Amino acid sequence: MNIKEAKEEIKHTLLAYNRKDAAGRYTFPKLRQRPVLLMGPPGIGKTAIMEQVAEECNVGLVAYTITHHTRQSAVGLPRIVTRCYNGKEVSITEYTLSEIIASVYDCMERTGKKKGILFIDEINCVSETLAPTMLQFLQNKTFGSHSVPEGWLIAAAGNPPEYNKSVREFDIVTLDRVRRMDIEADLEVWMEYAWKKEIHGSILAYLGMKKDHFYSVENTVDGKFFVTARGWEDLSQLIQVYEMLEKTVDRDVVYQYIQHKMIAKDFANYLALYYKYKQDYAVEDLLKGEWNPSIIQKIKNAPLDEHLSIAGLLSGRLGEAFAACYRADAMVTKIYEYMLLYREHQKEWSLETVIGQITQDLEAGKKAEQLTRTEEKTMQKAEAFFETARIRVNESSGSKEAVYDEVKSQFEAEAERLEEQTEEAAGMLQHVFAFLEAAFGESQEMVAFITELNANYYSVWFIKENGSDAYYRYNKGLLFEERQQKILGQMEEVETLLNAGIKS
Repeated sequence: MNIKEAKEEIKHTLLAYNRKDAAGRYTFPKLRQRPVLLMGPPGIGKTAIMEQVAEECNVGLVAYTITHHTRQSAVGLPRIVTRCYNGKEVSITEYTLSEIIASVYDCMERTGKKKGILFIDEINCVSETLAPTMLQFLQNKTFGSHSVPEGWLIAAAGNPPEYNKSVREFDIVTLDRVRRMDIEADLEVWMEYAWKKEIHGSILAYLGMKKDHFYSVENTVDGKFFVTARGWEDLSQLIQVYEMLEKTVDRDVVYQYIQHKMIAKDFANYLALYYKYKQDYAVEDLLKGEWNPSIIQKIKNAPLDEHLSIAGLLSGRLGEAFAACYRADAMVTKIYEYMLLYREHQKEWSLETVIGQITQDLEAGKKAEQLTRTEEKTMQKAEAFFETARIRVNESSGSKEAVYDEVKSQFEAEAERLEEQTEEAAGMLQHVFAFLEAAFGESQEMVAFITELNANYYSVWFIKENGSDAYYRYNKGLLFEERQQKILGQMEEVETLLNAGIKS
């Protein structure tokens, strides 16, 4: 299964294991709640989906890489205690609370979340001394003499032996106590994630054309060569920072992340072309609807790869504009929430009080781990808005109502800027469609462009909120084409079967 399917199954498992009957008993007794075991190649996102599940289900998450632990930290330290058996005192060995189990309780205390996921990474790379403890953990949900609290799903991840020499293969006894999910790399699923994470446009465009370069692990006589989803994501971040610094990402730098010489060389060459196309075709002017017939003729005479690169470049640039609108809209919405609160309490509240309330809400959300990174940044921007308003407004010179009205006017100005930003992005989308129509018409380049829009979280959000006649027109045509291709495929299958029957 792909990473998206695994994510959904983990969410379902979490719900199933935490379901209780009318008497308040768990439908699944604790000992029958099999841990989830994700097996798959490195760097495809096994750890990331645990974070996403915890965030979307609003439960706690405690993650450990077990190879970093000794038997003592996992099980606890032994200590001598006295017990009375049959009227006789005896000394026995007991274990202190495991560091891992303690972390679960710490998470519960810190966040107030009584349900969660205990995630153990690289579980099949444990040391020989820790291996029996792992079997006990998977079977009984305990480390030493201490149990994982009820309501917590145990999840683990590991790499198949072909990817890691230190792997200890699980025996049947262990495998019979877990729910094993074999994860495979899937570019389409990763692209959905990549658009939302704002992966650099050059990577999205490149992988759109070279799908087989997304993930590769090779063991040859010349060494190990690999490309992973993690490598592409980390490289994206580096490219974005290098652009800010006006530095060049060359082949050697790419190879530090994409450790496959052929693919690294190919992408480095493409990245150089990506920047060249951006200049040659004056992409920023295209977004403004400014181009001349020579540009149209130039791209018509260019090869297909160049066509697709331009379509990908434009899609990526639009994605950046839509993401900026999304963030601005979220900020204005959050400011509006506190403006309503401020209006309700304007007789007794000062701007300092409003800022204090935002700070309190922000800290509470962070402590309870209820905020995504985007939500946290949004609240920080809302806090900054009221802080700026406090500096601009002299609260001592007027009434509470007058101060509120002044802050309200500043908020209205912020809302107007959002409106202008939205109109600008909508104009960009309209201009891009006009350019692509003039250059390619109803072609595979347009299909590729529409497909990328549909995969981009921010594009879908923007078009849903603001509409686009050109998008709806071409998207409808694309869907028709997909249905047509499906029918043709089915007809070919029938024809093949008939031919096979005739020959036999």
